[in-house]
Amino acid sequence: MKKLFVLFWVWMALLPQNIFAQSSSADDVDIKYAVDLPKAGSEAPDFKLKTMEGKTLSLSQYRGKYCVLDFWASWCGDCRRDMPEMKRIYDQFSKQGVQFVGISFDTRKEAWQNAVEKYGISYPQVSELKNMREASITKTYGIHWIPSYVLVGPDGKVILSTVLTWKLEKKLEEVLPGTKVPDTWRR
Repeated sequence: MKKLFVLFWVWMALLPQNIFAQSSSADDVDIKYAVDLPKAGSEAPDFKLKTMEGKTLSLSQYRGKYCVLDFWASWCGDCRRDMPEMKRIYDQFSKQGVQFVGISFDTRKEAWQNAVEKYGISYPQVSELKNMREASITKTYGIHWIPSYVLVGPDGKVILSTVLTWKLEKKLEEVLPGTKVPDTWRR
């Protein structure tokens, strides 16, 4: 009985450390999934990709403005889960002049178009229509997980790279004073 009592108290003493260790890593999955995304302060790699209409869009055409790159795909469950949140972030910050570009890893144009319509995505969309592992933008931006987000500043430098919408929103609030979103809007 005495051994059980001692084991119980040892376990109780270690419990807060275990909970903290789990919550800190769970809250920051960037440690695992965003390691190869462009680092803050580095030049955001330019790209030229096609829109659904076949027009060429490049990152350089957004120079002078804040721009969010949203890497996603219609087949990605996490992307679909985060889409309402991204739509809300777009609705809030596009009013402040922030530009958004969706970069899809869909291989079929029809699936890509259907997802854009279904989720009511109104910001420009581009794709190579290649598998994520085969797309050149994957290598250029170090994408290992989607959704991934890269916030580029007006000077063309990366401000933030993350796989978490809440980090993107927080950084946008920091760089655009006066745009704080009410906590009731957050998940």
